[in-house]
Amino acid sequence: MPMNSLMTIKEASEWASEHIGKNVTPSNISYLIQYGRIKKTGENGATQISLVDLLSYYQSYNGSREINFKERLGNNLNWALSFDQYKETETTKHVHRLHPYKGKFIPQLVEYFLDGHTDNFKKETYFKKGDIVLDPFSGSGTMMVQACELGMHAIGIDVSAFNALIGNCKVSQYDIADLENELSRITRALDGFIVHSNIFEFEEKLLQELYVFNEQYFPAPEYKYKLHKKLINENEYGKEKEKLFLPIYSGLVKDYHIKLRQGKSETFLDKWYSQHIRDEIDFVFDEIKKIENTRTKKIASIILSRTIRSCRATTHADLATLLEPVTTTYYCHKHGKICKPLFSILKWWNRYSKDTVARLLQFDKLRTDTYQLCLTGDSRTIDILERVSTRNQILANLIETQRIKGIFSSPPYVGLIDYHEQHAYAYDLFCFDRKDELEIGPMHKGQKREAQQNYIQGISDVLNNCKKYLMEDYDVFIVANDKFNMYPTIAEKSGMQIVNQFKRPVLNRTEKDKTAYSETIFHLKDSKIDSDNKS
Repeated sequence: MPMNSLMTIKEASEWASEHIGKNVTPSNISYLIQYGRIKKTGENGATQISLVDLLSYYQSYNGSREINFKERLGNNLNWALSFDQYKETETTKHVHRLHPYKGKFIPQLVEYFLDGHTDNFKKETYFKKGDIVLDPFSGSGTMMVQACELGMHAIGIDVSAFNALIGNCKVSQYDIADLENELSRITRALDGFIVHSNIFEFEEKLLQELYVFNEQYFPAPEYKYKLHKKLINENEYGKEKEKLFLPIYSGLVKDYHIKLRQGKSETFLDKWYSQHIRDEIDFVFDEIKKIENTRTKKIASIILSRTIRSCRATTHADLATLLEPVTTTYYCHKHGKICKPLFSILKWWNRYSKDTVARLLQFDKLRTDTYQLCLTGDSRTIDILERVSTRNQILANLIETQRIKGIFSSPPYVGLIDYHEQHAYAYDLFCFDRKDELEIGPMHKGQKREAQQNYIQGISDVLNNCKKYLMEDYDVFIVANDKFNMYPTIAEKSGMQIVNQFKRPVLNRTEKDKTAYSETIFHLKDSKIDSDNKS
């Protein structure tokens, strides 16, 4: 095809699929146009794309990305463990996206080590159907979900009560008809609650004004294309237009008597939500409390938590890293236009309610007749058998008779995340006890020598406690970015030996982060058994 060729969206998708060796749909091409990565000519059905433009976008593919990562991270990088052939919808499939969570591993990584296949890197299998697998840092429950898919029993442990709630909700079975009825009831009630306010009328007028303004100053996709080509100084232009629209917004707030802040800011819920959104949150939570079915009540609570996370008073670009509450219209770097704060949770509650039901139904088709349970507790000291006995006697009997085959877990990275704080809104809403002081390697303690020593001791204590419930010939897999080389010491202090390491690239998920990054899957076994085998 000549370099000056113009292609339709369908032709472009076919060309790109062949060029990079993976499926590129017409929707993917439309996305590139919408976000200014490639330029279109023509209109509507006559849209055409330049081959030169498309080739320029994909020049980082077709192997160069792998080469670039290996140049920076070493040739021992196992690219097969990048799972770059999977779309985001596959790495967040079914219940894995019931609720956002920082620091979770993708399900394909868990599946790779738990399932029965072998390849050039994984030369033997470690787990089989019917085995019990343990994750002492369960997080959002990814390992438990994959164990359920693969026909294995699983136990998770997490110091965070909210994390345990997420994990257990993912693997629980539900009366879907009851769940749908309760969600519909709450949605109708919320709609009735809102109708008595002037929020709908205010937002409708605000959206009309924003549409006209954005069409004039941020026409899509031309504006984003100019940004991508660095023809516009985004910061200067965005700030200028942000100030230009602000008087329009302020006038509407005054006309409709909108209360942008609450009267106090003592808690997370006080600080990060407008008054009307806070009223809606409290209203929905009161409706959830009326639900009689315990499992329905818990999954409805997860939906509400997911909803209010999306409704915090911040910009679209700062949802993951809150800065300061935003109560005015603002230039949005994510969407390339003037955006507004949220004034109602109804849209998100409705969307997440439907999405949750759909994901639960998808997982129901894949789940096996096995047991999964996440315990809330400190993995350094918890009595796993005793605690499981109080929740699931059948699973407890299995632990006693066949023992736990091994561990697959991703412990917290030293000094990287405060796991309680990322869900502060949920702790406020559900009144869970926070156990921040029991976190291993929290961000607020940093990464200096003392923090590293405390981390080594903490992870070692966890492994030593968990060993009491494992088979003699156990297999332990720990996923970590060990830039401080702590895991050889951890293994020694735990009476274990690192028998293999799998180094995998962690592909960047945002265009802002171009750093080549890897993590290692450490395979550990009992050092005594390994010594016996050698002798």
